[in-house]
This record gives sequence, structure tokens and C-alpha cells, in this order.
Amino acid sequence: MELAELVARRPFPAAGLLLGLTRRCPLRCAHCSTGSDLFTREEPDSGRLERFVGSFTAEDRPDVVMLTGGEPLLLPELAERLSTLARRAGSRTALLSGMFFARNRGRRGGRRGAVIPPAILRAIRSVDHFSASLDVHHEREVPRADVFRALHRIRDEGVAVSLHLTGTGASDPYLADLTRAVEQEFGGRVPCLVNEVRPFGRAAAWARPARSGPDPAAASPCSMAAWPVVAFDGRVLACCNQDTVDRRPVPAHLDLGHIADDDWGTVRRRALESPVLRMLRTVGPTHLAARYGSGLRAGSYCDGCRALGGDEAVAAGARAVAGGAAGALLDLTAAMRGSREGAQGVVRRHGCAAYAPLVVAGGPPLPESDAGDVR
Repeated sequence: MELAELVARRPFPAAGLLLGLTRRCPLRCAHCSTGSDLFTREEPDSGRLERFVGSFTAEDRPDVVMLTGGEPLLLPELAERLSTLARRAGSRTALLSGMFFARNRGRRGGRRGAVIPPAILRAIRSVDHFSASLDVHHEREVPRADVFRALHRIRDEGVAVSLHLTGTGASDPYLADLTRAVEQEFGGRVPCLVNEVRPFGRAAAWARPARSGPDPAAASPCSMAAWPVVAFDGRVLACCNQDTVDRRPVPAHLDLGHIADDDWGTVRRRALESPVLRMLRTVGPTHLAARYGSGLRAGSYCDGCRALGGDEAVAAGARAVAGGAAGALLDLTAAMRGSREGAQGVVRRHGCAAYAPLVVAGGPPLPESDAGDVR
């Protein structure tokens, strides 16, 4: 499964599931959205995770399961078991790693002979797609040369790979340098998903605020309300926004249940049938609040969404427009519209737009003008 296939499924409700295996991580990157470190013990009960994934059936399962953290490869046996269970039901799986295991190991075997610990290599072989995080903060702990060596080895194992890159925006000179290095190393065969640092976790004190919100008179659909997320306490959220994942209590309209009590079928039904979630995916929270609610709230686009949880007028308006079969059709239409431009369109809306072409492996070189004058 290539990165573009995964990203292109993002607008479709319940087409994917994000599993946070642990908040632990041996790295302490300055921009970490989850605030992970090696001594943080927050993680869902492994038995409950396996039961939840084991509730997938061939007829009712997510298309894609993303294993993430923290660092999921601190639990390689669990990652392998979850991937095996998901693939048995017909889901495809992906894993995102900070590459702690690659540090200094590749130098023993030359450019393509990275030494990967056996348990970690088994976990990587068990997934359909492997993605490595790399940015200026990760690279202070794991040099890019070590990451590149490990990716060569993983590609030689027959696993599709990609890079998740993060920077301060289109004019970031580090991003320009790094994407050139990736192109030189892999010749366009390794795609990249490029995002901008958001002010969450350890980056909350220094990253610039999220982009200004959209015009409330215009629809601005949120594809991030499409895929359920299993948080570090086992609660299932309708959104991957880090404040939503971390803060308790969860706003009612974004709470899909808990893996201790609910199976995938229940979570999927709640995600698909909620009129408020349908409206978020169709017109977005700002437009929804302006049309049915008590007016706009201070804060970001995501802050406004969380504030909708206690607004009964919004819930009533959503039920009137997006309830029943008509609402389901509205939701599907919005997803189809959101996917019309494919993976690049999704990245332009939610990632670093200038680097959107890199999400497709083997695509045309990035025009210099698309990324700004950064050379």
C-alpha cells in the first residue's frame, strides 16, 4: 500500500482507524504533539486493543489501520499481533515510527545494510506500509543517514515506505534541504507527507498558532472527523486533534466509546450515523456554529469544534439536516468531493500545501515555485 492510497482514503468516514499503542518514546523531540518520553506509561490495555481489533469482520472493518504512538515499535510484538489480526479481516495496516532503532545501527553494514533488531523487523514485515518521521527535531537524535539506511533495508524486505516530514511551512529552508536529500537518496521512489508543526504538546510554547479560521459563511469540511482514534486511555474519539485526544471529558459529539465496552461495529455505527459528525465532515464546525449555534467562539477552528459539544441548538440543527438516509447521502457526497483531487488535494487542505506533490511516489519533481523561494 503506497502512501497516496492511504492519504486518499482520509475523507471517507470510518475508512480508517488510528491506534495509539503507547505514549512512551525514547526520543524527546522539541515539537512532539503528544509530549512523549521514555518514562510516560500511558497506553491502552493490550488485551483490550487485541479484542477490539479482533472484532473486525470481512464485512465490517476499516480499510486502513494506522499504528502509532508515542513509539509503537517499543511494543513490537503487540504491533505485529494487531497488524496480523487486522489483515486477517481484510484491513491494510500502516505503522509510523520515530526510528529510534536505526540510530547508529546502519553504520555497521554500509549504505544499504542497516541492522534492525529481529522483533522490530518482524513487526515491520507484518504491515502493508511503513512510515518514518524525520524533521529537524528528530534528526538531532537520529541522523538522516541512519534513517535512510534503515528505509533501504525495509524496502528490500518488500514493504512500501514513506517519510512523514514536518517543518515550519513552505519557506522553511530545512524542509527544502531535506526534500532534496530524499530525492537524491531515493530518486523519487519514497513519497513524503509534509506537515507544518502545530502548537500542541511540547510545541505549544513555541509553535505559531494554527491557521486562521475560514469564513463562517463558507463551508469548510473537516476530513479529520472521519477516522476514529483510539487514545492512550482506550477511549475512542472522532477526531485526531491532539487536544481532543488528550483532554477529558471528551465533548459528547466527539466521543465514540471505549475499547473496554465497545467493538468496532459499534464505534463505526456511531461515527457514521451521528448527525453532528456528518455536518462537520460536510460543512465544518465554523459554518455549523454560525448557522445553527449560539455564534462563533474565540480560538482556533478546532477549538470551535470542541465547543459545539454543549450546544443543543447545533445538535438539533444537525439532526434536522443530516439525520437519516438523507444525511448519509450528504456525508458520502462530501467525502467524494473531498477525494476528487486525490491524495494531493487532501494534503493541500490539511498539510503543507506547497509540498503536496511529494505524497505521490514517482511523481513529477516539485517545481521550485511551489515551495516558495527557499533555495
